[in-house]
Amino acid sequence: MRISQWLNTASLLSASVAGMAFAAAPALAQSEPQAQAAPAEEGAIIVTARRQNERLQDVPASVSVITATTLTNTGSTRAQDFANLTPGVTIVTGTAEAGDTQINIRGINGARDAESSVALVVDGILKTNTAQLNQRQGTLSQVELLKGPQGALYGRNAAAGAIVLQTIKPTDTLTGAVRASYAEQNTFDGAAHIAGPLGENAGFVLAGTYYKTDGYWKNERDGSKTIADKKDWSIDGRVMIGKGTDTQIDLKARYAQFRGASLPFNASFHLPNFAAVNPAFYEDVNKHEFRFYPNIRATNDQNSFDFSAKLDQKLSDGLKLVGWVLYSDVDQDLVADGTSADFARYINAVNPAAQPAVNACFASTAANTGFPVNQPGAIGQIPVPFIFAPANGSTFGPYSPTTCDGTQYQVRKQKDVSTEWRLIGEPGGALTWQIGAYYLHIDRSTGVSLGADEGKGVIKQLYNAPDSANPTSLLLADKFKTNVYAAFGSVEYKPSSQFEAGLALRYDIEKRNAQSVVPTATDPFTGGPINPGQAFGAFTPKSATFKQFEPKVTLSYKPTADFNLYANWGIGFKSGGFNNQGSAAVVNASFNNGVTPGTINAGVTIKDQYDKEWSSAYEAGFKGSLLDGKLTFDLAGYYTQIHNMQFFEFFVGSFGLLRVVSNIDKVDVKGVELNVAVKPVRGIKLFGSVNYTDSEIKKNSSRPNTVGNKSPYTADYTINVGGEIEQPVSGDIKMLLRADYRVTGPTWFSTVQNQTAPTIFSGLLPISALGLPAVVGDAKYDVARRNTFGVLNLRAAIQTDRYSLAVFANNATDKKYLAEVIPAIEFGGSFISPGARRMIGVELGAKF
Repeated sequence: MRISQWLNTASLLSASVAGMAFAAAPALAQSEPQAQAAPAEEGAIIVTARRQNERLQDVPASVSVITATTLTNTGSTRAQDFANLTPGVTIVTGTAEAGDTQINIRGINGARDAESSVALVVDGILKTNTAQLNQRQGTLSQVELLKGPQGALYGRNAAAGAIVLQTIKPTDTLTGAVRASYAEQNTFDGAAHIAGPLGENAGFVLAGTYYKTDGYWKNERDGSKTIADKKDWSIDGRVMIGKGTDTQIDLKARYAQFRGASLPFNASFHLPNFAAVNPAFYEDVNKHEFRFYPNIRATNDQNSFDFSAKLDQKLSDGLKLVGWVLYSDVDQDLVADGTSADFARYINAVNPAAQPAVNACFASTAANTGFPVNQPGAIGQIPVPFIFAPANGSTFGPYSPTTCDGTQYQVRKQKDVSTEWRLIGEPGGALTWQIGAYYLHIDRSTGVSLGADEGKGVIKQLYNAPDSANPTSLLLADKFKTNVYAAFGSVEYKPSSQFEAGLALRYDIEKRNAQSVVPTATDPFTGGPINPGQAFGAFTPKSATFKQFEPKVTLSYKPTADFNLYANWGIGFKSGGFNNQGSAAVVNASFNNGVTPGTINAGVTIKDQYDKEWSSAYEAGFKGSLLDGKLTFDLAGYYTQIHNMQFFEFFVGSFGLLRVVSNIDKVDVKGVELNVAVKPVRGIKLFGSVNYTDSEIKKNSSRPNTVGNKSPYTADYTINVGGEIEQPVSGDIKMLLRADYRVTGPTWFSTVQNQTAPTIFSGLLPISALGLPAVVGDAKYDVARRNTFGVLNLRAAIQTDRYSLAVFANNATDKKYLAEVIPAIEFGGSFISPGARRMIGVELGAKF
């Protein structure tokens, strides 16, 4: 079948599914049992959502399951793929760098630079680094996405939910598989594993992955494919000892490496009063045409290693001890062009330590005069911001083809050790229980360094002396130590086959220490301190302790074996932490003074220590099946109150840049979710799901005028529809056709939404040569909302028990959409990143 014919066939399939289903629900769309778990009955999906094997239909909560077959039939390997198959879940990942992943579940988002709101549990072990959320974790056999607070069951950072992964286990005979695909943009993806026995009651699994792509975008400055290129590989090993005995040991090790580009952003301005001069000053982010032309090669390097050991020890009939230890080490850095050109940081000063003492910004501007950059940008005769010299000056956006915006180097390193031990009682009666304890120690260092670009590249260290080839102009750098202690327990009471009640409790204590490692030094370009916060006093070590009691209550009533009424309530928790020291003083002096020339009354409040986030979440629903399992359904409603929601904000100005976490005092979220799946005849599955989330900011001391707005990063709704046809062709040869269509509703990415806000330009205009009133520089952010978009993924395959040949088209219609919008409110615009474009390819697979 030609690709064009297949695309038409699969498109018709998707359209027919859309006409009869509400949206896609992989958990309800599949009937295959979990790999290596004995199903309770024929066709049942077995999950571990409550730390025990049970039918998906019996779990008193919303759980989406992606089985091994669905993983294969959709090509899903990472959290980004799982999220796009799941209602009420959205994800932003890889827009800044590989370790940057923010998952939003039902209105609760993981703020950049803070802890994640979603726990990642792999083979029963809680991973501790947010960078691991979108890494491939071995060869998967099943994925479970749990919604709502899961801390009482799954531990730290499960405020919004948990992603529970299971990987393949050793087999009794030697087995293996290999998969490789090639697609557009020189994209190659491969994975292989081998598993087998290691003597009596022991076995192993060895798996590896490799991925590379040139990406969709090129650097127009030199024509190179250096904007979104990436390459990563990983190797996973697993040894299990004592299968079928009272003592079972599970040893795992993993090493992964990533090399790629970073920060594929453009700037979009939202200054309506400037639009009379150039309409591009007031731009709808959804209509932006992306162009990239940095003079610095953006890079992102990440190395990660972890090792774990897990013990399952039977102590007596009905009593078991389960414990594990995990060591993790993730090192990550990025290099990129800067953002400071239009704020004259490197324009008016010559570095006196440079030899010879020349102004690289002037030289590079002259060399690039007339270079076509994104509107309203322009490179004129001199490197002077447009508000000072509109006739012949330049309007620099970030990441320009000149040296005037400087360089940036960012580092994030984390080593941690964690352990958990739980005693599990299963006496075989109506009552079951668990009790345990958890400990985690984290050593983390982070840094952001801005440097002058003298055309000699970037020196990859946080501080470079004034006489170096890349002198440091601004430095934010801190070391953090964290100790986490937790005790937990749960009990479930099942007096009959119809009634069930559960209570889980957890108490967390997080002790955090922070210390600035910024040296006492002077910025050679502005003459001020190397860290602007040092102008307001010396930095001193900080410490704080964050505590939270996290109960969870569940109730279930099953009037029949095929129908389950359930309700649950729980408390979610995410620890507070520290911004870079001096952040509060810099923001206040730069944006809230309103008296000093060039400043404004922004009314924004930032604290050097941000508060813990906690939430109270209610859920009620029912799930069941009809027509002997041919129709399955799950309907749930939820209501969550979120207190001190953590939210990432980005500040840009003449001081350079600041990345901070603020708190939104109170956010209310309520919504409804429906999943439906139909198997009308053998070999055909139609499935769908819809989620609607209504969120509202009730109080926000950081920005009081945003009360009434929606929760940031929260889509108003998600809709998934899909279908799958599997039919025999000849002998053991089968044909598979699958279509998945995902619609993501309108999304705000900031607390400031349909509002006007003063900007840096509001402060500069009255003192500029133009003498315009301040109001002319105000920004309006009604154009910074991401519009609704839909992505269609298609797949066709010919399969046997051992071999497969597939053709796929991800984003088959080449829908243009935005991956992320980061408004920098006082800057007067947003930093925007494009979503993935169409990718058509072919895949080969074999197993033995």
